[in-house]
Amino acid sequence: MKLSRRSLLATTAAVAATTAATTTPAAAAPPGGGRRLRTGFERLAADGYALLDGQKVGVVTNPTGITRDARHIVDVMHADTRVNVTAVFGPEHGFRGTAQAGGSEGRYDDPATGLPVYDTYLKSGQPLADVFTASGVDTVVFDIQDVGARFYTYIWTLYDCMDAARLAGKRFVVLDRPNPVSGRSAEGPVLHKEFATFVGRQPISQAHGMTVAELALLFNGEFLTAPVPLETVRTTGWRRTEFHDDSGLPWVPPSPNMPTPDTALVYSGTCLFEGTNLSEGRGTTRPFELLGAEGLDGRWAAAANELALPGVRFREAYFAPTFSKFQGRTVGGVQIHVHDRAAYDPVRTGIALLVTAKRAWSGFAWRADNWIDKLTGSTWVRTAIDSGAGVDEVVAGWQEELAAFRRVRQEYLLYR
Repeated sequence: MKLSRRSLLATTAAVAATTAATTTPAAAAPPGGGRRLRTGFERLAADGYALLDGQKVGVVTNPTGITRDARHIVDVMHADTRVNVTAVFGPEHGFRGTAQAGGSEGRYDDPATGLPVYDTYLKSGQPLADVFTASGVDTVVFDIQDVGARFYTYIWTLYDCMDAARLAGKRFVVLDRPNPVSGRSAEGPVLHKEFATFVGRQPISQAHGMTVAELALLFNGEFLTAPVPLETVRTTGWRRTEFHDDSGLPWVPPSPNMPTPDTALVYSGTCLFEGTNLSEGRGTTRPFELLGAEGLDGRWAAAANELALPGVRFREAYFAPTFSKFQGRTVGGVQIHVHDRAAYDPVRTGIALLVTAKRAWSGFAWRADNWIDKLTGSTWVRTAIDSGAGVDEVVAGWQEELAAFRRVRQEYLLYR
């Protein structure tokens, strides 16, 4: 039987409705040391949704907006008389997550709850403010799992929704979740404003090392033309050095090509291969961990391993993507194996792989539209590598701007 997108949504939502029988998140065993992590939503619910009392609430979310027992927060809130959810706003890939990269689910009524679902993808400014106005909500709530990279679009959905809520005169509430790749530090080049797109609206570093609540505070304090009425509900029991598996929370792929926390760990570096003619592993079971192209062989893995990058090794790999670049054709390349994630630097590793790929394969090319400049935030990485610069020289080129961003970032951090 062939399912349409609408049929799939109905099926998914029906299952969600069946599991939403209770109204508050279930308890779970605490992480090591007796600490129990509680997400922003868990704390909001435990407080009886007092922060949203008397408000018509619209929720910006996707499949990652779940409780620790894997129920969706919209289903939970809709079943609870203490809170009045009247609308849902879906980002790229959609509220229920049925759309591929570069797509969304459009406007529809959610079969499980009957709530109107509005599409935010590629909307910003006054057009998005008009969506919030038409929905009739008083408060916009944001709860989406980020993965810590500037070019992952959900943080710019956050930014655009904050700006639109400001224009529409709405309150904005961010329910925080841990950064799954830790919040230890900011790394990588900082965006130059002339390269602003939906994969980078404002000058933050490529790996920002922040949570969505911290980013919301940063956006409100530094980048919006005027602040939106903003409240954040912090996560408790999370430390900046911790990764996703320390949280005790289930992993839901935030997008179709982000299947595991391992993907998120490498993504802020290897997504740069979207700006080249190499496959970034889309169409495989290990996107962003497998990289390759026709004509590449074991010399690339050998060259990358010679650099002795901290925390990572590279395996000669061959694969045939089922979609995207090189669909159905066997390509050669590398698989990334992170063996010490505390020592691993994903951005430096991504640069090292670009440098060695260009040297190991005469067919290496940037995408004709110089998409790499949008991903890195300037022309520096592309032009430096083209001029023959090594890894250290490329990385040195953004250190001054990164240091300045780190100083600003420090003012908005919520966790130790």
